[in-house]
Amino acid sequence: MPTPDLDLSQLSRDHVLRALHQMDQEGPRMPLSTVYDLVYQGRRYAPRAVAQLAWRLALNQPEAPWPLPAGTPTNRVLEKLDFTVATKRPTLENSPLLDGDVAAQEHMQELYTGATQKPAPRKGRPASRNEATAEPEPGALATPEPTEALPADVQEPALAYQLPAPQPYNQATALAELFISADKLTTTQAALRRRRNLILQGPPGTGKTFLARRLAWLELGATDAARVEVVQFHPSFSYEDFVQGFRPDGAGSFRLQDGILVNFCHRAAQDPERPHILLIDELNRGNVARIFGELLLLLEADKRGPAHAIRLPYAPVGSPPFFVPENLYLIGTMNLADRSLAPLDYALRRRFAFVGLEPEFGEPLQAFLAAQQVPAPVITRLVAHLTALNQVIADDPDLGPDFCIGHSYFCQPPATPSAAPEWLQLILEQEIAPLLDDYWLDQPAKAAQQKKKLLASSAG
Repeated sequence: MPTPDLDLSQLSRDHVLRALHQMDQEGPRMPLSTVYDLVYQGRRYAPRAVAQLAWRLALNQPEAPWPLPAGTPTNRVLEKLDFTVATKRPTLENSPLLDGDVAAQEHMQELYTGATQKPAPRKGRPASRNEATAEPEPGALATPEPTEALPADVQEPALAYQLPAPQPYNQATALAELFISADKLTTTQAALRRRRNLILQGPPGTGKTFLARRLAWLELGATDAARVEVVQFHPSFSYEDFVQGFRPDGAGSFRLQDGILVNFCHRAAQDPERPHILLIDELNRGNVARIFGELLLLLEADKRGPAHAIRLPYAPVGSPPFFVPENLYLIGTMNLADRSLAPLDYALRRRFAFVGLEPEFGEPLQAFLAAQQVPAPVITRLVAHLTALNQVIADDPDLGPDFCIGHSYFCQPPATPSAAPEWLQLILEQEIAPLLDDYWLDQPAKAAQQKKKLLASSAG
């Protein structure tokens, strides 16, 4: 229990945050407590060690002792400052997880990037007929014999549908369905034409993928699906998938195959008078430097065409060098809110122009909802309270503008005007409120306060 002259009011939440930040900067963390952990941003700390350091910062006395014992007395002080103290999780002695989640993330990154060792040959595997009879010339590198045609049942099936016929598409059409100004759309188009590589970045739900496709159509002048290729990066996506590599076929063996990029570049090179657009959704969810490989050079606007072609590492001897044609444009989208994603390195950044997108709750969205017969009072409540909530998120030092709520949550209006109040209530309860719980995971009182304000607003 505190002594009679002890004034714990001197200890604030800011002092605890400073203590946590200092403990992270000083390297290996203090040993975790035997019973309880203070949980903050996915990391765990010894509550009494945190309180000790925070107390010294509050008093500005480097040797001041923490006056409360470990356990419930210390935990209560930290919980009153809106921190979460949980029962210690079971951890193996000397486990790298004792240093926080960083070690676990590094281990997962190794799993994502794939094995680097060459797989050992299968024991007892008889040599195939091609292997037994092949006699490469002296000094020449052996190349795999052409494989027989794959059985029909393992071939990619023929399309059961037809691509929609291209329709003319211009800036007026784009502005009618986008929530950005004409000036921003014009400058974004200019950036794409100048660098030929563009990344749209911003919080989730700000229409990055929607805008990327419209930018592609604007560059093509039509909704021509045959000249647009879409791919989404993810942790398992690799150089072999995107550029070139050995991949399994239906015959149970491996053969050299071109990836999505090389195939699309070949298509673009055969139609040099018209632009072709490659859309990469969630670009930073993959290991971008590893996936791109030689694109670090070839993507530059002044390194396009046959004059700058280079040989791909997997390409057989004698095959032609690879180049990115001048009529290929790349548009990527990048989510800034997910802290588990690695930032792009600066060498890659130099190849792209970047355009930031923000939540748009202004006149274009309001006009769109009004055209869908959403009642004016519902629109007013939605805009007012989402704008206020985004201001709270942007001002939070642990979040910031990258975590704001996007307008895409509200782009599928209710079926009837009478269902609009319930439509808004359901979106706030089932989609926005759980997001706030995640944002303020370590501040449940603040999350509850913001949810209460938000849900009360939807009721009018």
